[in-house]
Amino acid sequence: QVQLVESGGGLVQAGGSLRLSCTASENIFSFYAMGWYRQAPGKQREFVAEIRSGSSTNYADSVKGRFTLSRDNAKNTVYLQMNSLKPEDTAVYYCNVVLYQAILRREYWGQGTQVTVSS
Repeated sequence: QVQLVESGGGLVQAGGSLRLSCTASENIFSFYAMGWYRQAPGKQREFVAEIRSGSSTNYADSVKGRFTLSRDNAKNTVYLQMNSLKPEDTAVYYCNVVLYQAILRREYWGQGTQVTVSS
């Protein structure tokens, strides 16, 4: 069972920046993917960004050029740097991990951290 602890959410004005952190209880180097999803009130959870085990990254079109994902393997931590924030970025952000044990796919979620962007 992988435990994920998120931090860094908060209230910021439009155009501002925040950095989210997600620390895993295990070595993230072996993870297939680690990243972030978000869920705004009344909406479905949506993909934001991920980093794969080979260090490739993927971003949702809505955040490309504004958000940057990075990781520190020594700290078992992934960071989401969010710049030029918009009110539509307001949501609960969830850290997500996918790993494989043989052919068995396992997925884990953090508890979520609130990001609120005021206009």
